[in-house]
Amino acid sequence: MSTINIRIEENVKLEASKVLLKLGLDMSSAVKMFLQQVINTGTIPFQAKTKSAYRLEIEKEIAEALKGPGYKTAEEMHRALLGNKVYENRK
Repeated sequence: MSTINIRIEENVKLEASKVLLKLGLDMSSAVKMFLQQVINTGTIPFQAKTKSAYRLEIEKEIAEALKGPGYKTAEEMHRALLGNKVYENRK
């Protein structure tokens, strides 16, 4: 067994510890998991992004999720959603 010592800001350690505790992990276990994933994948097991890049990615995902078939009129939308027979009965 080997020991790793790292220096990190106290607030980062405390905030990370709170999250890890909710996940049922301690700091040592989380670091071991991280290092094992580095070995397993041959990469860092996450993408490093700026906050603005991450926000842009989320905005694109939301815009894509909100895309619908598009309708020219409300009647066209009602027919598509309710079907012709149901729509005709509502008139």
